[in-house]
Amino acid sequence: MAETEATLLRQFPLFLPQNRAKTVYEGFISAQGRDFHLRLLLPKDLQLRNARLLCSWQLKAVLNGYHHIVQQRMQQSPDLVSFMMELKMLLYPAESPDCVVDFPVPFSVSWTPQSSLISIYSQFLAALESLKTFWDVMDEIDEKTWVLEPEKPTRSATARRIVLGNNISINIEVDPRHPTMLPECCFLGADHVVKPLGIRLSRNIHLWDPENSLLQNLKNVLEIDFPARAILEKSDFSMDCGICYAYQLDGAIPDQVCDNSQCGQSFHYICLYEWLRGLLTSRQSFNIMFGECPYCSKVSNLFVTFHKTVPSFQ
Repeated sequence: MAETEATLLRQFPLFLPQNRAKTVYEGFISAQGRDFHLRLLLPKDLQLRNARLLCSWQLKAVLNGYHHIVQQRMQQSPDLVSFMMELKMLLYPAESPDCVVDFPVPFSVSWTPQSSLISIYSQFLAALESLKTFWDVMDEIDEKTWVLEPEKPTRSATARRIVLGNNISINIEVDPRHPTMLPECCFLGADHVVKPLGIRLSRNIHLWDPENSLLQNLKNVLEIDFPARAILEKSDFSMDCGICYAYQLDGAIPDQVCDNSQCGQSFHYICLYEWLRGLLTSRQSFNIMFGECPYCSKVSNLFVTFHKTVPSFQ
């Protein structure tokens, strides 16, 4: 308690207790070269959440629009020092506060010494509105398709790996500033299934219409209907890794598939990399390693491209 009182006196030397019980504090809080008068009445148990704050008309004018925030901080601040520090921040802080948002793009705050938290809030609302189309696009994908990754996407996530069929998926990276334009696309699956999809995408790219939703455009250019949750169970398309026999490995799911149309077994990238690296029959050409499928043992129908970070071995 003595330490808290010393800190309060050091930070707010013009704000002092008015009685021995220290249930009444009165004085001034200084901010931006101005002194604002205030009076704080605490109950006998000294609980801040039951306190009353009386302000001068100048301070009331500055805090106009912040009354609910002041009340909230009185309810939640652990002690009087913390509350007074937060109150001072409301009085036109000299520096821009740190803002943490779950946005897919950087949130840059326009700030001057005369700015207030209300101006930040207004900028935040404007940024929210500018991202509405992006989130509508992603919400439609999450609602109407089977998304493999991420399982629980945040509002800042711009990528989705979507099921197209058994052991075949597409990974899309959506530009949050132009969410209805063609996203970056990467097909994941066996070559004999992936290549026709790539050909359709190239052939039908002229059909892409920014006036349509991104999902509808993908359907049009790929000439497919995405499997929906209503008609497809997860077991219909998910397959455990043929090496570690698990579906998830450190958060990753199988994304490498045997090209043998009679096999089609899927593997985790790192599991397959380790398998091929340990085979004497495997061969490497630049950043691609070829080798036998650990499931069907067909030669040279499985390869790993070093497009991800892999362990370095001597």
